Amino acid sequence: MNKDIMVGFGGKQAWLAVRDGDPAGVLAVLGLRDLGEVRWRDGIDLAHLTDDRVAVTPPLPGAGGRTWVLAAGRHLLRPDTVLDLPTLSEQLHTEVQFFATHRVTETHRWQRADDGSLLRAFGYVGQTGDVTSWYGDPGPVELAAGLPAEFPEDSGVLVSERDVLRVAGGWSIDPTELDGRTAPGPLRVGATA
Repeated sequence: MNKDIMVGFGGKQAWLAVRDGDPAGVLAVLGLRDLGEVRWRDGIDLAHLTDDRVAVTPPLPGAGGRTWVLAAGRHLLRPDTVLDLPTLSEQLHTEVQFFATHRVTETHRWQRADDGSLLRAFGYVGQTGDVTSWYGDPGPVELAAGLPAEFPEDSGVLVSERDVLRVAGGWSIDPTELDGRTAPGPLRVGATA
């Protein structure tokens, strides 16, 4: 009964996935003050309900037989939060992925960088039907989610929150699938100030 239980997330949220990452290192590179360890429910609630906190998981098993550290929080959705994925991947010396989904505006994004290079970026706003970013070629996971193989010249793209989660699961971890599992350790929470 002393084991903490993981809490899934994903809706109306943004998160990073860092391959073979270290939670303290992720907080440091993001420039966040480490507030220490918290239980999963408390950390995920803070990440979802505040604009200045980010919850960071311990390493979790995921895609490619690798471990992934997830850093989640509404702070990552803020317009004034700048996430330069190539720079983050260079500083962390590993692959870094970014995911964001907000079902009210139907804004959905994903990006992937490794060793200082942007590999893939996609952004979509469902309210307008606009593809807001497109860099690189979509891979098998994106194609399976219904993305076209080439940049659409018309508004023939329809992306949902579920598609973001499918891409996350194929690239690293679908965070909604963590819910109810025994946690391998506590979350760490970082603050902007």
